[in-house]
Formats: sequence, C-alpha cells, structure tokens
Amino acid sequence: MMKTKYSFWLILMFSLIITACGSRKYTVKSDTKASKAADAMANLKSKQLYRFITDWTGVKYRFGGLDKSGIDCSGFAFLLEKEIYGVTLPRVSRDQASVIKHKSVDNLKEGDLVFFSFGGNNVDHVGVYLNNGFFVHASTNRGVIVDDLNLPAYQRVLVKSGSVN
Repeated sequence: MMKTKYSFWLILMFSLIITACGSRKYTVKSDTKASKAADAMANLKSKQLYRFITDWTGVKYRFGGLDKSGIDCSGFAFLLEKEIYGVTLPRVSRDQASVIKHKSVDNLKEGDLVFFSFGGNNVDHVGVYLNNGFFVHASTNRGVIVDDLNLPAYQRVLVKSGSVN
C-alpha cells in the first residue's frame, strides 16, 4: 500500500513537471516586419493620414484604378496627397516624379514621395513615405500596404525621392 501511494505521488509530480515545461507562453517578437510597420503607423504625426491609410489598406491593385474596387500606385499617391495635403499631383508616377523637389532618403518627412524603376530606367512605381524607413504604396501583388523601404528589393530600384513643395 505504501509503495502504491509513493508511486502515485511520484507519477503526479513527474506529470506536473512535464506539463509545466510545456506550458511556456510564446510572445510575438517586437522586431518583426509587421510590428515595425505597425510602429510606423502608430508614430504618424497626422491622424488624418493614419485614417486614410487604414481605410485603404488591403484594397487590391488594379492598373488605372482610382477607387476601392482597385487602385494603382500613382492613383493611390494622387488621392492621398490631394485628400491629406491638398496637393494636386499629376496622375502618372513618371509625371509625379517630375514635379517633386529632390531630397535624400535620409531627409524624408511624412508625406514625401519615393519613386522606383522596376522595369528599366523610367519611373514606374511610387509610394508615400511615412517614417523610420517605412512607406505606403499600392503593391501589384499585395494591394495597398505599408512596406519597409530598407528591403534590398526596394533599395535596388529606388530612383528618386522628395517632397511636392
């Protein structure tokens, strides 16, 4: 009887130790791309810009699109600059690049524009700078999204940046 009681307590203690090791809480790393993008959004100075971006986030890409059924990159920049800053840009990214005042990437401020050339020498993509190296744009694959400008895929094709004023 004593041996059975002892075995019971030994098995119970062993089970508690085993299950306690398996109940570790997992936390999200604070240095993930998603958390950094969320930080960039949280650090926006303009709450109107924050609302505009969250309202458009996830809208699919559609070449020539200018509404929530689909939008392209230059259309998104066009609407954002007009609604948030009261600035009327040309409709096409190549033309938008021709009207900005050049700034180095290190001096960009919230609302400045970043231009890319994915298909050769001409500007063919635009985004709007937020802060801490993040920008918002209408991605052809992922729709309207906040992205990291420091990713090598963007650094290789970044051709111009600056402000409208």
